[in-house]
Amino acid sequence: MLDSQADALVVAARSGDQRSLARLVSLVENGSPDLRPVMRAVAPHTGNARVVGLTGSPGVGKSTVTDQLVRAYRAAGQRVGVLAVDPTSPFSGGALLGDRVRMQDHATDSGVFIRSMASRGHLGGLSWSAPQAVRLLDAAGFDVICVETVGVGQAEVEIAGLADTTLVVMAPGLGDSIQTAKAGILEIADVFVVNKSDRPGASELSRDLRSMLAMAGHDKSWKPPIVLTSAATGTGIGELAERVADHWEWLGKSGLRQERRTARAREEISAIAVADIRRRLGGLPGESRLDELAERVAAGKLDPYTAADDLLAE
Repeated sequence: MLDSQADALVVAARSGDQRSLARLVSLVENGSPDLRPVMRAVAPHTGNARVVGLTGSPGVGKSTVTDQLVRAYRAAGQRVGVLAVDPTSPFSGGALLGDRVRMQDHATDSGVFIRSMASRGHLGGLSWSAPQAVRLLDAAGFDVICVETVGVGQAEVEIAGLADTTLVVMAPGLGDSIQTAKAGILEIADVFVVNKSDRPGASELSRDLRSMLAMAGHDKSWKPPIVLTSAATGTGIGELAERVADHWEWLGKSGLRQERRTARAREEISAIAVADIRRRLGGLPGESRLDELAERVAAGKLDPYTAADDLLAE
């Protein structure tokens, strides 16, 4: 793709053409070589959107919470992009769940863009291409970008590196709440969401969270609030949007907003570089130097460190 073609596609996406934006996101997912001119074209238009990450175990209602947040932001006149990172189909390699059924009420809303992305075996709950897709939605002029991750437990901490504000969604009746401490979510949560709060055990879960937060202690001025919601009815969503706004304001005052975004860019650059190195080293199956070295290591004729040094030296 020529730079002029990339520029035209980006201009169309920024003018609200959802089809052009969908095409750009597809380029990201497919790792297209056309991405380089596209990313050059979008770079000057990024850095304006708020990125809200939602994570939590399966069954807590992340999709419903996301849906209600989209409604709240749209009611405030804001454009919203949603990236829902789903498990990968073992057959097609695509997103197993597809676009979220609960979000289809927004399908005809030109102010909302929803895309399901396959995790493609990436264990962190995020597709490797998610950061670049966020960059595209940012450049397309969306005010808020919600990134909902695969509910895979402890590896969900990766969302904290991508989002400005990370929401950890929990629900009563899904097991011992002390497991949350093991999952490391006390460290990554900017806001806790106790969803399905109309069910028995919600107040106990909220109390346990407060106790664990008190024991963990915090050396920064932001104390993660605990918001009780019932996303099925919309209860508590207004308060949740307010707490997200409070955190955004705190990030700006503390200077951490830019710090987080710089760290995000660092990880994105590293991921692109590593992926390119792997592509160059891998070659074609059965024909590459990597395969030859792997056979020697497997046969005990070479140690993996020496093999890696040989590969890098070439």
